[in-house]
Formats: sequence, structure tokens, C-alpha cells
Amino acid sequence: MSKVPISARLFLLVMLFPTAIAFAQALSEREAALVRSIDDEGPAAVALLERIVNVNSGTFNTVGVLEVGKALEKEFQMLGFATRWVPMDSVKRAPSLVAEHKGTYGKRVLLFGHMDTVFEPSSPFQKFVRTGDSATGPGTSDMKGGIVVMLSALKALKSVGALDGANITVFLTGDEESAGDPTEVSRKEFVEAGRNSDFALSFEPLLIQDGKDYATTARRGGTRWDLRVQAKSGHSSQIFSESMGDGAIFELGRILTRFHDTLREPNMTYNVGLALGGSNIKLEASGDSSVSGKVNIVPGEARAIGDIRALSPEQLARVKERMQSITGQENLPGTKAEITFHDVYPPMAPTAGNAALLAKLNEASRALGAPELRPADPMLRGAGDASFVAPFVAVLDGLGAPGSGMHAPGESVNLAGLPRQSKRIALLIYRLTRESPL
Repeated sequence: MSKVPISARLFLLVMLFPTAIAFAQALSEREAALVRSIDDEGPAAVALLERIVNVNSGTFNTVGVLEVGKALEKEFQMLGFATRWVPMDSVKRAPSLVAEHKGTYGKRVLLFGHMDTVFEPSSPFQKFVRTGDSATGPGTSDMKGGIVVMLSALKALKSVGALDGANITVFLTGDEESAGDPTEVSRKEFVEAGRNSDFALSFEPLLIQDGKDYATTARRGGTRWDLRVQAKSGHSSQIFSESMGDGAIFELGRILTRFHDTLREPNMTYNVGLALGGSNIKLEASGDSSVSGKVNIVPGEARAIGDIRALSPEQLARVKERMQSITGQENLPGTKAEITFHDVYPPMAPTAGNAALLAKLNEASRALGAPELRPADPMLRGAGDASFVAPFVAVLDGLGAPGSGMHAPGESVNLAGLPRQSKRIALLIYRLTRESPL
């Protein structure tokens, strides 16, 4: 039997298995061991996810959020992280969990997420239910699944000794779904963690569309607005008269119509969430409201509340100014109006630093033989904690678990997709923590 030359055999191997060859060439021996350990740890990762999903941690169930946090605290401590709690009693929320691994070299990496979900104890959707490679349950993808992705990556780093000397901070809030107010208090230490980091990675759910993976390099902020109108009130037979004027509801309608017709621009939306008109308006922070009125009485007051989603601070300032102008100018006879704003989440504007960090993630993804992640359209994401640190550090968001149906009963996670995400993140963290600090 004739022998095939080694060069020919290598050529044949490359042609038949190009991905495997690229993978072998792109990963160092240590990186390859890192990746293998994630597959080995897969069943334990799913077991941890089931355990924490089965503990209700709705934002306002502070006891449940704390219970989830204590279970996670043990995981971080076993990895050699020092843990501490940031009290949030003053804003009526569960404390934040901080885990810190102090190192002597490399870039400083901040990993963050949240332990709470939108499902309070009153929700019928409470338990982890697995069906093959998928599971449903509250927070399975948003974002307890993301925390498991993070932990699996850190465990892999630990298994090959790559945590030694690394500078990594983990910050898990307990109120992302309804941030404690004021955010100057509830996000104070989180912002400081961002200021003291070189890179920040957020583990909100991975966005997948048409079979393609997307990472978030920009997301819009959230600002509430409150529009109040006052007018003369009296018998409806006098409506539009010089002495009575046009009433509060017509003025509210004029302003909202101008908002509708004139404010639109790319990457920005504005919504009217609630409108009331008549007299004795009462509106609670929860949204519960009441109002009185009769068909033969000109309404003396009206009120509307809503939100603005803007991509940059400049865009937000521009829209606020236009809304102020519409509200205060050309008021209908006998009426006056004012609008106030409350910034809840700042915008996370697209930056060169965020784009460069995505490029680093894609280098890791290619090395694994996995698809690259594209930058997500900011219109596809709501507000999130990433926005608070984005002004100070390069950020990538949406690095967590693949799933669907977030914020609704039936929320699910693709369990088979968890290892790939953990591998991407482990390799990215490994490489970031080996970069020389400036």
C-alpha cells in the first residue's frame, strides 16, 4: 500500500475540516483547556439556573432577591472573590451584591447584571420547567440565565488558573426592573465601579434575529414626562366664550397632537401612557388614578404622563426643549400648561470604544469557530443599567442567555446555547485581563 505524503494529508485535513483547523490555530493550549472546561461544567450550570429561578425574586420581593443573592454569593466566594453588600433600604429595594477579585496586572473588567425579575409572588408564573434543550421560568433568560453564563465563564477561568492576578469586579443589582428612586442613590456605587474599570460587560439576554446573534453597543435611555393643564371651569354652555375659554382637555389635546405631529426623529420615541381630564385628578406612582367629570361642566384640569426614549444626551435635550416650547406657547384661551421631566435611565450612546470592544468579542467568537455578533439596532432595546456606566467606560450589553418571551409568562431560555455564550465570554475576559494597563 502506497504512503500519502504528509503535506498531502495536511492539505486534505484543512479542506475537510477548515473550522477545526482555524479553531486549533486561533486558541492557545490554555485557551483550549478553558473552552473544554465549560462543556464539562454544563450540567452544573443548568442545575444552578434551575435552583435560582425557583426562588421568586420579583423586584419588590426583597426577601426573595436577597435569597438569590446569597446563593450566588457562595458561588463567587468559591472562586476566590471577596463579596460585600450595598444596602438599598433608603430606596426600598434589595441590596446589591458586589464580588471583587483584586489583581496585579491586566485591564480592569466589570461584569454586571441583576438578580430581580418582573414576576412578583402574585404571578402564576413561578417555576423552572425543562423540555429538552429549552426551559421556561421567571428570569430564565432575563437575566438569571445571564448570571449563569457569567459564572460559567469565571469557573472556566479558575479551572486553568487564569483568575490569578486578574482584576475583575462583579456587580449584581436587585432592582434593575424597577430601579430605586432616586437613581443617584441606587446606582451610586455601580457608577463608581464603572469609573474604576477599563471594560464593562452586561449580561442582559442575547438578542437573536433571523438566526443571527447581536450584541448591544448602544441603547436608548428612559425619561418620564408629566404634562399638567389648568383652565377655567364652569357650565358647558359657556365653552369657547371669552369669559370661559376652551377648557383643559382641549388644551391637552392640542399639545399632544403637536407632540404627535412634530417631534419624530430617528432612534427616538415618545409615548403617552396615561391621560386624564375633568376635576379632582388623582394619580399614584403605581399608575392607579381617578378623575371626576360631567358632560355639562367645562373641565378645569387635565394631565398626561409618558416617556421619551432617546439615544444620546444631545437628542434628549433637543426633544425636551421642543416639548417645553409646544407646551408653553400659543395656549388655548383660558388655559395654561406646564411640563416636567424626570430622567430615569440615561442614554447609552454609540461610541468608538464600544465598537472596539465588540471587535474584541468577535475575535474571540471567530477563534471558537462561532458566528460573529452584529451591533444591534438601538430601537430593539429598552433602557438598562449599562447606560449608567457607559459615559465612563467601554461597554457591551446583551451578552447573556439566548431566549425569548422576556417579561411575560412563558419566558424561556435555550439551554443548548448557554455553553457557547460562556465560551465567548470566558475567552474575551481572558484576553482582556492579559492586556497591559495604560
